[in-house]
Order: sequence, then C-alpha cells, then structure tokens
Amino acid sequence: MKNPYVGLGDESNFASYHPVVTFLYFCSVIIISMFSMNPVFLALTLFGGLVYSVVLQGWSCMRFYLLFAVPVLVFTMILNPLANHRGVTVLFYLNGNAITMEAILYGLASAAMLVSVVIWFSCFNKIMTADKIIYLFGRVVPVIALLISMCFRFVPLLKARFHEIHQGQRGMGRKFGKWDFIKKGRLLAKELSILIAWSLEAAIETSDSMTARGYGLRGRTSFHIFKFTKRDKNLLVAILLLTVIVMAGCFYGVNNIYYYPAILFPTAWSVQIPIAVCYFLLLILPTVVDIKGEQRWLKLN
Repeated sequence: MKNPYVGLGDESNFASYHPVVTFLYFCSVIIISMFSMNPVFLALTLFGGLVYSVVLQGWSCMRFYLLFAVPVLVFTMILNPLANHRGVTVLFYLNGNAITMEAILYGLASAAMLVSVVIWFSCFNKIMTADKIIYLFGRVVPVIALLISMCFRFVPLLKARFHEIHQGQRGMGRKFGKWDFIKKGRLLAKELSILIAWSLEAAIETSDSMTARGYGLRGRTSFHIFKFTKRDKNLLVAILLLTVIVMAGCFYGVNNIYYYPAILFPTAWSVQIPIAVCYFLLLILPTVVDIKGEQRWLKLN
C-alpha cells in the first residue's frame, strides 16, 4: 500500500482517467471557486481542496499551506478594514476611521478564495502532467502547450537544480560560518548565477530538440497512451451533471452574498443547501475515486 504520509501523486486512480476528464473537472472546480464569495461555498472549497491535497501530496503539504494560508488570511483580514471603511457594524475607530465587521469578513472571504484556488491549482499540477497538457493542446496550440508544460515543470526543476548546485559547492569546501553573511551572500549569488545559466542552456537545448523532432509542424503525428473508455465516460457524465447543476445555481445567485452595507444572503437557504450539497459532491469526487481505487488495490493484493 502506498504511504499515506507521502501521498498518491500522479499514481492516483483519478490521475489514470483520460486527460479530458481530469482537465474538465479542475476547470469546473477552479472556475466556480473563483466566483464564489459565499462563506458556505468557500468553506466547502477550502475543505475539499485540503482533503484532496493531502490524498495526493501527503500530510507534509499541510505545513506549506499553514505557512502560506495563515499569513494571507491574517494580512488580508487586517488590511481590508484599514483601506475599506464601509459597513454598518462598527467595531471601533482607528485614527478616526471606522473599522467594521463587514470589511473584516470581506477580507477574510477574499483571502479564503485565493487560498482555495491556490490549493486546487496545486492538485491540478499533480494530476495534469506535461504529457497530458501536450496531448490536450499539442495539436491546437503546440507552442502554448509546450510553454504551459514547461512552466508547470519549472518550479520543481529549479528546486532540484539549486539543491544539486548547492551540494556541489559544499562538496568543493565552500562552507561558511553562521555569521559570515557577506560570504554567504556571495555564494548565494554565485549559485543563482549558475542556476540561471544552466536553466537558459537547458531551455535552448529543449527548444532545439523539439524543433529537430518536428514539433508543431502541420500533419505531424504523436504517440499517446490515452484512450477514452466507458469508465471515463461515466465519470465525465457525473462531473458534467454536477457542474451544470452548480453553475445553474450560481447563475441564479446561490453562491452570492452581499457584504456591504450589511451581510445579506440574496437567496433562501432552501435553495442554497441543495446546490451546496451538489457542489460538495463535485469537490470530493476525486477523493472518493482515489479511495475506492486504493481499496480495490488492497483486495487484489
């Protein structure tokens, strides 16, 4: 069984589905997340993203999210009421300016939406590998497809290269004391210079290699292992059905909320709850798929 503290990564059962299915799923979730300021939708999005991120990346990802999410939430919650004094519920006055509860909650909701989208994009990056991106867009927009795949790979590749450069410098005896800030700064600048030169050279080599292989030429064929099966069709139908229901509710205004001048939900709870349930089912769909896949794997072994 795969280590739950490491995560399933791109070996998850959901990742084995056709790229069209997984791509449409993440597009649906991210688009809905970007236009939902309702606290119920925000809480569901954040919860679903954290759960699925743990499934894919293990519990180690929680440290990054805590270091990223908590400062963003606190900073936005403090900054927004300092710049925006709208709202009827005045908590106190700061230098003659009203600090309102509505402004604090609006800042918190904005930060929660940003964090949720970042979390779901991290899941997207784990599932949608470079070969899937090229498969989806290689024939339509080959240059953009290659650029997107390289961008997704860029950050982890840079981290690995920088670690290799740093270890090489240490192996050459370039180690300095704890308080040698000037020498450490010079070493860091040298390592960054090596990293940039290495990355530029690798990018040129990649470009020349793809050109030599005829990438982007009209009529060029490419090999892929992706086949659209009945399993993909069933999951795609479920995704589209839930997405249509949720987006119809969003068009009706279920995911909206008025923060100014006072907090007001424009639609009744009797309408919000069914749409929120469908949205929750959409969010946990890949988690359920991966859990069932792991259970099936255990039964076979």
